[in-house]
Amino acid sequence: MTEQESFLRDIGNRIEQRRRKLGYTQEALAEKSSVTTQFVSYAESGKRAMRPENLLKISIALGVSTDYLLTGDIVDKDLLLLSDKMRKLSPSQLRIIESIIDDCLKL
Repeated sequence: MTEQESFLRDIGNRIEQRRRKLGYTQEALAEKSSVTTQFVSYAESGKRAMRPENLLKISIALGVSTDYLLTGDIVDKDLLLLSDKMRKLSPSQLRIIESIIDDCLKL
């Protein structure tokens, strides 16, 4: 496997993992991203490189940064997306999340 094939496969794996985490089918992701289901399938399998505008559409639909899809790194945009979600929580829910984070940091 070439380096490019490995890179595309890693991107595809991150797309598929995030899609499944959100409970989306390939069809649902395609609809939310304004791409075809076949495109999502090819992207997840790493068979096709994506144009930047399609990568951006998929990242928006999945609620992650393009950096995350490309590299797997969590960047400031990903933290802002999480912060936006946390603002919607009640105070008690936020305390639960805080304790989970504290427990993870102890590991």
